[in-house]
Amino acid sequence: MANWVFDLNLPKYVAMATIGTDIQKAANELKRGNLVGIPTETVYGLAGNVFDTEAVTRIFEVKNRPSFDPLIVHLSSAEHLGRIVTEIPETAKILAAHFWPGPLTLVLPRKDVVPDLVTSGLPTVAVRVPDHPVTRELLDCLPFPLACPSANPFGYVSPTTASHVSDQLGSLIDYILDGGPCRVGIESTILGFEDKLPVIYRPGGISIEEIEKVVGRTLVKSSFSKPLAPGMFKSHYAPAKSLMIGNINELITRYGTKQSGILSFKDHFDQVADEYQIRLSPEGNLAQAAQNLFASLRKLDAMDIRYIFTELVPDYGLGVAINNRLRRAASKLIET
Repeated sequence: MANWVFDLNLPKYVAMATIGTDIQKAANELKRGNLVGIPTETVYGLAGNVFDTEAVTRIFEVKNRPSFDPLIVHLSSAEHLGRIVTEIPETAKILAAHFWPGPLTLVLPRKDVVPDLVTSGLPTVAVRVPDHPVTRELLDCLPFPLACPSANPFGYVSPTTASHVSDQLGSLIDYILDGGPCRVGIESTILGFEDKLPVIYRPGGISIEEIEKVVGRTLVKSSFSKPLAPGMFKSHYAPAKSLMIGNINELITRYGTKQSGILSFKDHFDQVADEYQIRLSPEGNLAQAAQNLFASLRKLDAMDIRYIFTELVPDYGLGVAINNRLRRAASKLIET
């Protein structure tokens, strides 16, 4: 049964999506053409039947996502790739065998069965096999793959718990499947191929170093106004509060501590009260920092502050993906 809450922006009560653990209920909603929030190891996704154009249209509407930003398709296993792609390069097979299920998305030539809306008219489709037991079981119950971007309004901080999804989209979708907090905490790495050479379009949960150990030299591309793959916009993952990146001590000196919060990698800052600062990983562990990033941004964003001061983390391994998200979320970048 749905929960009902009074929406201050509307003169009426609105139904809120139920949060639950019923995989069969989630499957039934998706089969009816409805949308469901689902857990993955990276972030929570907003899922719909990839072959149902009306469901895919609703994904764009609910997220207020521009139609020229393509979606990622989620499969239950690599064995189903042939349903939606025309060609699987040998390097893609190697990567899939090594990293799937897991936080790696491959951009491959698509079949016509995939609606143009899913791919934003591109001749390729972004696809991955998620590594979350709940969603793997859900996918096994379905006769179709899932179109599934992050379950948040476009441009805002990605959700890493079921309650995050409810807070932002609960009145707009039909069910939220709760699989606990996301283990990785940042989106998948997106990789395509240009002249048969692997190209990373978005750093994410699989590091560049890990990929190059498997397939050798890999190129990295930055954002474009018309993305070649999901998640390539320059401004993205942003909280509502003003996020400033730089030397935190210098930011405190310049802007003061009044109405300020801190998101640090591992250090504590005595100038700011404890309740207004979060350390991503007191041990300096990049995997832990990645897992905590989006939830920490959301927590600070909900505080009665004006600024969030943060810093870049060591720029290797998962640190590359963390820094990518911080730069895209920032209102001001003061690198020294």
